[in-house]
Amino acid sequence: MNRVIILYIWFMPELLDNKTVFTLLEVSRSIQKTIAERYKSLYWIKAEMNKLNHYSHSGHCYPELLEKKDGKVVAEMRSILWKMDYQRINRQFIEILGEPLREGITMLFQAGISYDPLYGFSLKIVDIDPTFVLGELEKEKRESIKKLQEEGVFDANKRLEFPLIPKRLAIISVETSKGLSDFFKIINGNPWGYKIEYTLFPALLQGDKSISSIIKQLEVIANKLENFDAIAIIRGGGGDVGLSSYNNYFLSKAIAIFPIPVLTGIGHSTNETVSEMVAYKNAITPSELADFLLQKFHNFAIPLDQAEERIVRAVRSTFDRENQKLKNMLTAISWNSKTLILKDKSDLNSLQNHIIRHSRQKLKDQQIQLQNLERLLGMVNPIHLIKRGFSIVRMNGKSIHKLEQVEVGNLLEIQLEDGTIITQVTNKEPNHGE
Repeated sequence: MNRVIILYIWFMPELLDNKTVFTLLEVSRSIQKTIAERYKSLYWIKAEMNKLNHYSHSGHCYPELLEKKDGKVVAEMRSILWKMDYQRINRQFIEILGEPLREGITMLFQAGISYDPLYGFSLKIVDIDPTFVLGELEKEKRESIKKLQEEGVFDANKRLEFPLIPKRLAIISVETSKGLSDFFKIINGNPWGYKIEYTLFPALLQGDKSISSIIKQLEVIANKLENFDAIAIIRGGGGDVGLSSYNNYFLSKAIAIFPIPVLTGIGHSTNETVSEMVAYKNAITPSELADFLLQKFHNFAIPLDQAEERIVRAVRSTFDRENQKLKNMLTAISWNSKTLILKDKSDLNSLQNHIIRHSRQKLKDQQIQLQNLERLLGMVNPIHLIKRGFSIVRMNGKSIHKLEQVEVGNLLEIQLEDGTIITQVTNKEPNHGE
């Protein structure tokens, strides 16, 4: 109540139609004076720096500060960080956090409260505690881990079966990322000729907006799961503050429950983020992640090459063994053939000699038989018989040896040794007693 009275005392109103009228400047200066007297000290204030607004030409910063509750902005104010203070604070951040002061962090800062008639309320920042930033990051990290463990999804992605050969890769990164360039250099230049197909899904990789940007690309990939074997989130190096978005519960959960393995290579060696913890594989650098993928190809190719070598050796050994068997068989066949030929020649000679001897004997026997037959034939020759007192009776040129062959009156020829008698049958008398 006293403050209000003081304000009225400071005003210098003018009367207009019985109305007290104040100029805007009068009101502004009254507020300025009241604020200056009320807030003389410096105060430690906790707020989120939404934007740093650093102007390189002047070196000054005009951070936008805000406070959120349940995701909604409940307070917002502009601030001033003069060049000299910014440079000092920035050096402290680099020394303690390993990276410069940046936007998108919750910080504890020391500031004076002021009001300017032209620019309104503002906070003049004179110091920022970098260790508080670390504490806030660690607090968010612990809360995210606890939630994911309570929901039973913390190790969900790690329990997935990794593909035998991760040939098709979805990459969430920025085209200009040095880490991505290092990754491609190793993958595309591997001396073994392994080929990995990859598709880039561009996203912001740091700051609060990186959370929604990465999650959105995960949703896009989820609608094309049949095209990919794994996902790789790749960025260059950075300090703990720059990686704070990877401790976010929603981003970490999106990675943990993703249906195919998620690999991270975000370029730092300390203070593993929650997103890296829940991923199937976390590599310290993009280069290490590339080596991990190539090793998977090695794990498949080396046993395959060894098996191929064993098969080739076995086939060669089998060919050599069978070739030797064939040579032995050819040698045996050659010797056996020669032996058989010699034996057959001997048998043939024996057979030939036998045939010759047999043929000669047969010829002699046949000659003897022929001579006997000749003698026998000589004995039955009609000429010889006629000489011995026999004769041959013919009728019409045919021999007659039975009575019934002739009739009385037939003419007969009777051949004798020295001539032929022609006679006529006058009578036929059979042999009695026959």
